Amino acid sequence: MPSDLVFQLAGTCNEYPWGRKGTDSLAARLCEKTPGTNFKLDPEKNYSEMWFGDYPDFPGRKLDSGELLADVLQRDRDRLLGKKVVTHFDGQLPYLPKILSIAKALPLQVHPNKDLAAKLREKDPQSFTDANHKPEIALALSKFEVFAGFKPLEEVAPLFKLEPLKRFDPEGSGKWTNETLRNVTRDLLKLDLETVKSIQSDLSKIPRGEFGGAAYILDLLPRLQNQYGPEDAGSLVALLCMNYMVFSAGDAIYIPADGIHAYLAGDIVECMARSNNVLNVGFCPPADRNNVDTFANTLTFKAHSKQDVILPSNKCDKSRNGKTVVYKPPMSEFDMLKTDLAAGESDEITASEGPGVMIVTSGNGVLRADGHEFRLSEGYIFFIAPGVDVGLESQNGLQAHMAVI
Repeated sequence: MPSDLVFQLAGTCNEYPWGRKGTDSLAARLCEKTPGTNFKLDPEKNYSEMWFGDYPDFPGRKLDSGELLADVLQRDRDRLLGKKVVTHFDGQLPYLPKILSIAKALPLQVHPNKDLAAKLREKDPQSFTDANHKPEIALALSKFEVFAGFKPLEEVAPLFKLEPLKRFDPEGSGKWTNETLRNVTRDLLKLDLETVKSIQSDLSKIPRGEFGGAAYILDLLPRLQNQYGPEDAGSLVALLCMNYMVFSAGDAIYIPADGIHAYLAGDIVECMARSNNVLNVGFCPPADRNNVDTFANTLTFKAHSKQDVILPSNKCDKSRNGKTVVYKPPMSEFDMLKTDLAAGESDEITASEGPGVMIVTSGNGVLRADGHEFRLSEGYIFFIAPGVDVGLESQNGLQAHMAVI
């Protein structure tokens, strides 16, 4: 008799234009490798994300029956979600896991906090489909480039002494504050298209030496212009005001609610609180942008350096053989476990209070749980109920990521 506490899932792939094309998209390749689905990768399409949670947008499904994961969970909430989730998280998965494959910059964005999300939903329920916040983590599966959080003020202020930007430097201001940065961000985003184009053109002509430690701006500016045109003010905000970072596989970042960010390139595991609310103001068509004043008023300044954004991995207390590390964001909805097995290795992960969702991101092996054995291969996704211990082993090597509570 098959287990009803551990079962395989199928995800849903979407096709936003910032995704990678055809087989270059890890999200699409993993989606295609899920057995028993009708997904066929089209080499001419851009594939951006694979979602495999119970959120109604791009939902996950129980593989053997095709049922929505949300429906399966609601039929047996006590066993499949557990007391903690039913009591504290509205009886549904409190997290939303995804694989992202990024070819060009995602919109410059923030995710509103709970108070603002509730107000936005009341005002525009079609655009803001829930009333939750959306802090998130991004865990690199390959080289990963990102704009996230604001640079330290002492790195931002000198850039606004450059000739094309002097008009934004507050007159008579001896020292920049967070409010200065909020207002400058607002002013840049409100510029008309021709002015943005003119400023970008003038910046591109300034000698590298005048940028100090930010000469990378001259390298990234033409790349962003090629993606979104020279009239997109998102380029100015990202390059002048935000941290630009390059990560390797296994590195991770944390984006708090109201944290400004724009992912630029790479393949990642992303996981967030259960929400799809977002305010976009750059790196997207003008018609898709939200209100700049709402965006600017929402901004927080918790992340003001690269170190504020990085989320380290730590030894996982649930791991018996030490092959699993944990990424613990400062939020209650989830942790992320990463298991790396070389050929012939195994690990055991003790049960969690809430449900887990695991995806195999490379390799193959075996999952033992709830008295059953399941074959694992790249792209396979499993739901694991609360209170279930997990055993993993591989003869050839395996990497898996699991969101847990």
